Parts: sequence; C-alpha cells; structure tokens
Amino acid sequence: MPAHVGIIMDGNGRWAKKRGLPRSAGHSAGAKVFRRSVEDFRALGVKYLTYYAFSTENWKRPADEVDALMRLLQSYLDDIRKMAQKNTRIFFAGDKSAFSDNIIDRLEEIERVSENNDGLYLCIGLNYGGRAEILRAAKRLSAGDIQNATEDDFERLLYTSPMPSADLIIRTGGEQRLSNFLIWQSAYAELYFTDVLWPDFEKKDIIAALDWFAGRQRRFGGV
Repeated sequence: MPAHVGIIMDGNGRWAKKRGLPRSAGHSAGAKVFRRSVEDFRALGVKYLTYYAFSTENWKRPADEVDALMRLLQSYLDDIRKMAQKNTRIFFAGDKSAFSDNIIDRLEEIERVSENNDGLYLCIGLNYGGRAEILRAAKRLSAGDIQNATEDDFERLLYTSPMPSADLIIRTGGEQRLSNFLIWQSAYAELYFTDVLWPDFEKKDIIAALDWFAGRQRRFGGV
C-alpha cells in the first residue's frame, strides 16, 4: 500500500463536452468525485493524499471558466472543512495570495482547525506549480546556511511539508505527464495513467491503481 498518493484530476472538460454540457458542469461533477475519492482512499488505508486542484497555469483559461472554478471552490470549502471532523489534517499547497480575501480567510481557517489531526493528511494544490514551489523553497533556503543544507532541510520548505515523498501518482484522463505536479516529491514515485475521465473515476479504479502499484518492484535507483 502506498503511503502517499498524488492525484492529477484530469478530464473534467472532456467529460462535459462528450455530454454537450458547459465545462463548468464537468468541474462540478469532478468536485463530487474528489470528495468521494478521499473517503475511498481513507477506507483503503492510504495515509497521505495530495490532489492537484488548480495549477498556476490554470489562470490562463477563459475568464468565465476561472470564475466558475472560484465559485465552485467557495461552495465546496464547507465540505472540505467537514473532513476535519474525521481526524483529517487539511492544508493547501500553493500561493494563496492570488485568491480573494474571503477565500484566503477560509483556507487558513480550515488549516487552523485541523492542524492537530493525524488520521489522514489531505493536501490540496491551489495555485500550485512544482517549479514555483522549488524556486520558493530555494529562495527561503538561501537566507540560511545554504552551504550545509541537506535534502531534508529543503523538503521542510516545500508546500507539502510534512508529507513524505510521493509513492504513487495517479493521472486520469489519458494524458501521460506530470504537468508541473510534485516535481521534487515524485522523484521515485510510480506513475499510473488511466484513460478514465476524472468525473467517471470510481472506487474500482482506485483499487485497480493500488493493485498495479502492489505489483511494482521499487528500487529507488538501486539495482
């Protein structure tokens, strides 16, 4: 069983297009799958989850789609907060400063009320990009004793700290790339790609990914 699973939720727009629906309908359907999948992973014994919800590049999408995503985020923050009642520590990876004051306040409040939980660690990437994360950590590290810095020192400065390195990255939707997700953390992760679009992703698909992972032989660079 992987300890840390990263999920690239891809395919919302194509799911909606196939049904003659606006892209916002796909994002709404995908948000419901996110909530359900968290509980499925929890039940299956995964301890750490990181979801790629909104990247630094997603701001380049059409303004109406970005606005719809922001409205969807606000509507689902209450559901995310309720997860804290199930001993879930929730935190958000990425630069929060790009969001409205109302969203920032709610994100920080969710992190605060869940900070002592230790059952499931749930990290959600919002305005997140792996390159920006590494650059931010490097700048913060340069303010200290950079000559004697270790990889552990660097990892503590990443958005995802205290999450361990990723064991498994799952990407739905058929594309086969990381798209700037967990670049440092996925150095030795197993990469699982499925053609299933995110709104159609079910528990059986999670089990298929975990079964595939169980059959991998991990050497971490060794023979």
